[in-house]
Amino acid sequence: MNATPRPQETADTAAPALPQLRSGRAFAHTTGASGSGHPHRSDGRSPHTPRGARHPGPHGGPGTTPPVPGPPAWTRRGLFPALCVLLLAFLTWQTASHGPLRALDERLGRTVAHSGFPGGLARFLADLGNVTVALPVLLAAIAVSALATARARRGRRWWPPALGAALAMAAVPALVVPLKSWVGRPGPPEMAASGAHDGFFPSGHTATAAVAYGAATLLLLTATHAGRRPRALALGAYVLLNAGVGIGLVRCGYHWPLDVAGAWCLSGAVLWALALPLTRVTRADQPPGP
Repeated sequence: MNATPRPQETADTAAPALPQLRSGRAFAHTTGASGSGHPHRSDGRSPHTPRGARHPGPHGGPGTTPPVPGPPAWTRRGLFPALCVLLLAFLTWQTASHGPLRALDERLGRTVAHSGFPGGLARFLADLGNVTVALPVLLAAIAVSALATARARRGRRWWPPALGAALAMAAVPALVVPLKSWVGRPGPPEMAASGAHDGFFPSGHTATAAVAYGAATLLLLTATHAGRRPRALALGAYVLLNAGVGIGLVRCGYHWPLDVAGAWCLSGAVLWALALPLTRVTRADQPPGP
């Protein structure tokens, strides 16, 4: 039996055929059966691929692109001490070379020294930068931190935070004294009248207060694993305390404003060097999450 030949269609004569929708079925990427409007499965179940969890793009695309990663961690961590060192170098250059910033600084210092700020309060704030006041506060914080760390670690390696704070405090005279001798800046008129020798930049009292109280704050926050609110309150109190010390020193005629600013820059770099290992210790001591 001969088969009936079928007509062959060429590409020019072939008519395009539209897809036929079958009853009871739906395309995988059309609106769900329940009319939710999301390109999920037709039976209303959630998809198993991450594509369904993406948010649609601005033109109805399948999803948005992942966020671009930020700069490396070492870049963010190293930015603060780099700024402190650069600013300290700039202030030292202006002070040693009798730059225009030094003239403005001395004018501002005379204005603050003859201002209406209470003299008794200024002397009290300036005394907070004395070693006899700031060092006992740091020693007490070291003791509390050592006890808390020894209890948390069951007596193992309790000494690194205490040793770091002691080294940070020892770095203050090691850095301030040579810089003072090299710059050799004369003090305000009140100090010149008392026969004080030259060498007022940067301020040793300011650096002592900034490092001692800053290290004490870091130790206590690390030992207690404080949350965001206590950390913010402690940071605010620390900033206000050191601002008061600086104002008291300038108001009493003990230092120029640039002396205080230079000491703050130096102290910032020292405290960063202490805070970095303390942060790692805190993360290592935290209990694992659920």
